[in-house]
Amino acid sequence: MTAIIRLTRLLPSIHRLSFTSRSGHASEVAWSGQGAGTVAPETHTDWVRFIEQGHFLPQGQSREVAFRNVYRWDLHPEHIALYHERRGPGAAVLLFDLVADSATTLISQSPHLCVADTYQARLTFEPHGFRLEWHIAGPRKDERLVYHYRQPDA
Repeated sequence: MTAIIRLTRLLPSIHRLSFTSRSGHASEVAWSGQGAGTVAPETHTDWVRFIEQGHFLPQGQSREVAFRNVYRWDLHPEHIALYHERRGPGAAVLLFDLVADSATTLISQSPHLCVADTYQARLTFEPHGFRLEWHIAGPRKDERLVYHYRQPDA
């Protein structure tokens, strides 16, 4: 089974997420910390929307911060386009197309540019889900975010 088909079949079954964020030496935004939450997938013929919500605990802090994100995974035979719907479906921002790098890994075909920042990602299958690792680089950013998306009983 190809990585695209495997991810297409897996996305609707994802219901949990956890993540770690680490700021590198060049970072000025201090995004280090850990978070966890739930995913409510909405499945349609050509896409799956992830409605994510949970809490993030910044490193060195004692108070969690609530978060909410909406991502849309557009399903295509040769790639999966990942959109951020922070401002709604009509204002979705294409982050990148994920293409197969191997049978177990997808990578961003080209980086997403947001002003002076560059976003890239690597998706790797894991038992009962997948890992999505982001790297964000820019004049003030040097961030690595590692998300673990899981099925409910994993």
